[in-house]
Amino acid sequence: MFAERWICFCCPQAHKFQRSIVPIEQVPSSKPSKSRVKKKSDLTLSSVIIIQSWFRRRQALFEIRRKAAWTIYQNIEYAGEQDQLKLYNFFLDLMQAVTKDPREVLVIAKVLRRSSSLSATAEELELAETTSPETVNIEPSYKGLHVQLPIKKEHFEALILGFQRGESLHARYVLLILHEVRRILKRLPNVNVVSTHQSTCVTVVGDLHGSLSDLLLIFHKNGLPSNENPYIFNGDIVDRGSQSIELFILISVAFIVYPTNVYLNRGNHEDHVLNLRYGFMKEILRKYKSQSTKLLHLFENIYRWMPVASLIDDHIFVTHGGISDITDMSKINRIQRSQYVSILSPSFVIPETDEQVPIHSLSNDQLLEWRQMLDLLWSDPKQENGCEPNTYRGGGCYWGPDITDRVLKKHNWSLIIRSHECKEEGFDYCHGKKVLTIFSASNYYAVGSNRGAYVKIFENQPLAIVQFLATKNTVKPLTLWERVSHVEEQALRNLMEKFSANQCRLMKEFRLKDPHQSGCIAINEWCDIVTHVLELQLPWRTLKSRLVDIDTNGLVLYESSFRSRELQCCINSQIINRRQSLCQAIYRNKDLLETVFRAIDKDNSGVITMQEFTEVCVFLGNHNGSKFDEKQMTDLAKSIDLDKNGVIDFNEFLEAFRIVDTGLGTSNPT
Repeated sequence: MFAERWICFCCPQAHKFQRSIVPIEQVPSSKPSKSRVKKKSDLTLSSVIIIQSWFRRRQALFEIRRKAAWTIYQNIEYAGEQDQLKLYNFFLDLMQAVTKDPREVLVIAKVLRRSSSLSATAEELELAETTSPETVNIEPSYKGLHVQLPIKKEHFEALILGFQRGESLHARYVLLILHEVRRILKRLPNVNVVSTHQSTCVTVVGDLHGSLSDLLLIFHKNGLPSNENPYIFNGDIVDRGSQSIELFILISVAFIVYPTNVYLNRGNHEDHVLNLRYGFMKEILRKYKSQSTKLLHLFENIYRWMPVASLIDDHIFVTHGGISDITDMSKINRIQRSQYVSILSPSFVIPETDEQVPIHSLSNDQLLEWRQMLDLLWSDPKQENGCEPNTYRGGGCYWGPDITDRVLKKHNWSLIIRSHECKEEGFDYCHGKKVLTIFSASNYYAVGSNRGAYVKIFENQPLAIVQFLATKNTVKPLTLWERVSHVEEQALRNLMEKFSANQCRLMKEFRLKDPHQSGCIAINEWCDIVTHVLELQLPWRTLKSRLVDIDTNGLVLYESSFRSRELQCCINSQIINRRQSLCQAIYRNKDLLETVFRAIDKDNSGVITMQEFTEVCVFLGNHNGSKFDEKQMTDLAKSIDLDKNGVIDFNEFLEAFRIVDTGLGTSNPT
């Protein structure tokens, strides 16, 4: 036999030996020379440096892409919250502008805010009568779970198994559970008092946003709630996710079974105004259409009774949003939280009797009380000192480390735990580890976008933060490259939808900067225009290579902003500019139009009835000075009711905008 002896091709040419073939038994057994050993070690070191350099560049690329995608998601999310607040304020401003009689303002405000003009006792009786479980019959065909009083641990475990199998709970039992929750909540103070002395540990769970899989994973890893294993659920249980109702039911049953060891804090999404837009109302309408009015009415009432914070062992303060420069526990404890049907504006502007103070005559004490509530549920921390309005979200404030130090010292606290913000790792410390953010909904923006986390608080021991990532058993775990690519792809798709919805406005601004119609503008001009039109503060220079084409002179080919294949449906169809502009306007404001539709649909039936339509016509008639007679209102409703079934659904509501615009375009083509 023969053996071949090879020298690595990376070695310097001067030190390479000629290829030789010698009998194997004649291979010399002499030890390698010192110079050769040194060369090999140098080669190994060089290889390590090359691999390390490549790895660091790759990691840096991942980080850039991840941060860009994360920024896109957060900007779009917070822009939506700003739009919701603007729409709500628009309704209130419009009502005040239209009506000169303060009492008429109050009547309309009561309708919008779903509040009641009845006394507390009368309201209790009305709620008990209109939402009683006894008014709902169970169909013989129902094969799901059954719940009866008293609700026990066995019901809780059965519900978990049932929801895992995809079963739904009958509306009668949902009402039964919600009434029990409300009965217990009404007895609680504004701030839950929590102790680790008996259980030695308490678990704080952050935002879940309708993600049942995350809650079940937490229960699997951390154990079910019990007297020995207490939980604090820190708000935002509902909205955004597709299983908000199941999530709320499970947490509610745990709360009923262990009322002294399961604690609920109200979040900013425990608010019917936000439920209008972010999916919870739509979910209830889809799953419980015939009983949706009762359920929504009861949910709205439950929100107002939820505590706004928890205090663990007198030194760890847990609330959904945060604090501000006016946070004061003595004032928080005195707040009548049941007045706040919605946190978005003071509910006490809707008095129980018409003889009380009208909408413009609010005292400073009332406004400060409202701000205490708003700051607890809507605020975010910032790195700089001071306290300022949270213009990014549109509600609450930004507070700095100096405010944290002041509030902690004032109340003798050691830590603030809050939620409200999605974090990539599921948690984040700030202000010198004196503020901890916990977010428990994994895959919040897209699959792989973020981990979830919860925190375990022990008596006289350091905190323990547990991270997790909920995945389906049938889905292969994603590699780092796949996860970053998927998250980035989803973020860019959401961003391109913004471009498509605002195409006409963007093109108008682009052409103003391009008087010679060359199709090109400077990068700075393109960045300024998209920032202004889309109202998104994003790193456009970093993103430009993924959104537009750049010519050889470094100019942006701005028409390429709209050439994404996903958005180019019906490219060959001819459409007049006016209709295209209107379709984009409707698409751009679809969420707002849907919110308006839900506000008009007072009985939450999913359609606008003739009576609801008549009330809106009368209101708009007062606004623009024109009056509608009954026949005009009937004819108008029939023209919108395209399928002639006597009610107006959401698609017909949107179609009405297109029909009106087509008529305008016919008479005055532009």
